Amino acid sequence: MRMKSRKTGRRILLGMIGFLFVASVPWYRQGGEFQLFLGLPDWVAVAIGCYAVAACLNSWAWLWTEVDDHAELNFLPKSNDQAEEKGS
Repeated sequence: MRMKSRKTGRRILLGMIGFLFVASVPWYRQGGEFQLFLGLPDWVAVAIGCYAVAACLNSWAWLWTEVDDHAELNFLPKSNDQAEEKGS
């Protein structure tokens, strides 16, 4: 049960990250005056804030990802020594 809950939570986090990347693009801005926030134009502050939150959510999603550190890596090419051992 817990494994399914983590997968669902991870998918929700990844969806939120995707939403933040879309929201960070200043497509919603109208022409005219812009406001300053901490010395930055408001759209830059929004983009940086979205990227910072996305980085935190990404870290959280990785904590919920099962990784077997002792699993065999199948994508590496076999060396000649290994190929000869299997052939004999």
